[in-house]
Amino acid sequence: MNQNLDERAVNGLGVLAAIVRCGSFASAGKALNMSQSGVSRSIARLEARLGLRLFERTTRSVSMTDEGRRLYEQIGPLLTGLEEAVASVMEGRALVRGRLRVQMHRTFAHFLEGARLRAFLESHPELELELITRDQLGDLVSEGFDVAIHVGNPPVSSLVVRKLWTTRIVTVAAPSYFKRHKHPATPQELVTDRHILIDYRDPETGRPFEWEFHRGRRIVKVPTNGHIIVSDIITMHNLCLAGYGIVQVMENAVSRLLNQGKLIDLFPDWQDERFPLYAVYPSRKHLPAKTRAFLDFVLSLPSSIAANAQD
Repeated sequence: MNQNLDERAVNGLGVLAAIVRCGSFASAGKALNMSQSGVSRSIARLEARLGLRLFERTTRSVSMTDEGRRLYEQIGPLLTGLEEAVASVMEGRALVRGRLRVQMHRTFAHFLEGARLRAFLESHPELELELITRDQLGDLVSEGFDVAIHVGNPPVSSLVVRKLWTTRIVTVAAPSYFKRHKHPATPQELVTDRHILIDYRDPETGRPFEWEFHRGRRIVKVPTNGHIIVSDIITMHNLCLAGYGIVQVMENAVSRLLNQGKLIDLFPDWQDERFPLYAVYPSRKHLPAKTRAFLDFVLSLPSSIAANAQD
């Protein structure tokens, strides 16, 4: 085995990781202080050394192959871990530093309070945080995301899935809604009394979420009238606050509004339906300090949301 080729292979792995993180050959070249042709040659040597094609190249685009994606899933966390290990040895501590790309589900983004996020950023001044809002996971590896915060059960994949917490599903309406409508005593009366139910479209299926009510082992499903369907959580909340109709939402998203009396929980005795929040990331090995710090931050949010709701 040629030692010089081994060194080139290691260098090529670093170039591969830079391309994924930066999004293109050109951007990786700038980050590594290399020319774009130098980046291309490094990847070509790595492909020749491994006997694999890592990228599909055309005159207009470059995309990662399945083999390239699998390789990055393995070496990405290892390279990041090596970088942090060196920094830790040199500076005597594990630093939360560098660029962290986070994909957030739109619902999670809605109740991510600015004050809490500011405190997190100020506690880690060397962290460069990029937050991208998206309902569907997509391809985290090829798009260079370090972690995704996903609401609901994520699709089956080779990625690491970690449940962070669950939140109760509540059925709510504004007090002004009941100036025109009778307060339902049971979930079934939502249908019999012809209440206006605002549907929220499931981004995974394209269909509205089913309305369910859980109490112990009993589950009641209520058909909605489909009068209005929205795909944006802010629009749904605004319509509800304006007194137009009734919605089903995550309790964490409306805790303060419930406490302030701006929304009313219609069925507090039907409180056993829960919705999960997951973290999804490429590998469980050598999880970077920056990713661990962000996950710890997300784990702390339910208690802070509950505390703020009492303010």
